[in-house]
Amino acid sequence: MTKQERKQHWEQIYNDKAFEACSWYQKTPSFSLKEVQKWTDQQSAIIDIGAGESRLTSHLFSLGYKDLSVLDISSKAIEKAQANFGDQANKIRWIHADVTDFDDSKKYDLWHDRAAFHFLTHTNDINTYVDRATASIQPGGYAIIGAFSDQGPSRCSGIEVQQYTAESMTRCFEKSFELIEQQLQWHITPFETQQAFCFCTFKKK
Repeated sequence: MTKQERKQHWEQIYNDKAFEACSWYQKTPSFSLKEVQKWTDQQSAIIDIGAGESRLTSHLFSLGYKDLSVLDISSKAIEKAQANFGDQANKIRWIHADVTDFDDSKKYDLWHDRAAFHFLTHTNDINTYVDRATASIQPGGYAIIGAFSDQGPSRCSGIEVQQYTAESMTRCFEKSFELIEQQLQWHITPFETQQAFCFCTFKKK
């Protein structure tokens, strides 16, 4: 899938589907909230990659976090997420981009990604993603990556995904990051099916 095809795919998904009807929907992203708070404080610069309409940023904002950025390939997803914030939307930094094209001078204390990384299935895209994360995260900062595990689906939203174990994900990031935590998490979809996620937390060397 080319970058343009990727963008068109996600624009259509967010144009056609309500968030509550998407398999990745969470009313409250409890696990991600807990993990982000574990490694940061309210002054930390945090970016949510492939956030879509995720409620993570709105929950962090309500907890007093002040330096929040949201990146998504879909302009429609960002439009919907901004609408959820209402008149507070201008207090969030919104980035409409494919993560493999992301080039930002800002440095982040924490990079969070639940269910975006696994949609990159070509080696060049995976390596570029890692390069973008490496360039964007402060030394000593963190990357929390949640991707389908080897017990999870091989396809999602009609397209192929890359499954991961903690070991295979670590091999992607080990040049610049140290694995400090790994967990298997089971997500219950709105359709009451289970999806296994491999969550890894890395610290930048």
